[in-house]
Amino acid sequence: MELVLSISIATLAGSGVWLLLRPRTYQVIVGLSLISYAVNLFIFSMGRLRHDAAPVLSGQTGSLADYADPVPQALVLTAIVIGFATTALFLVVLLASRGLTGTDHVDGREPE
Repeated sequence: MELVLSISIATLAGSGVWLLLRPRTYQVIVGLSLISYAVNLFIFSMGRLRHDAAPVLSGQTGSLADYADPVPQALVLTAIVIGFATTALFLVVLLASRGLTGTDHVDGREPE
């Protein structure tokens, strides 16, 4: 499972970087979204991800080590909300820029 997850994270990050280096603004926005998904998966996988495990790992002692860590899930949830808002802002700026310049290239010039 760890190998499949790490390959998925690497594929998302690699595809995001490739799209980020493209000349059109829509591809840059999709690339940023893919990179944020890869980072979210990485953070989520680092938080002691277990399949079919209870939130309380052992119920005898009551120490903090017996509980699953909720911080990675909270960080990912916050990152998803912030990423959605940032993507919406980027799309509004993209539409305004395209309306003002008439092109959707990052540098504002069409290739000859």
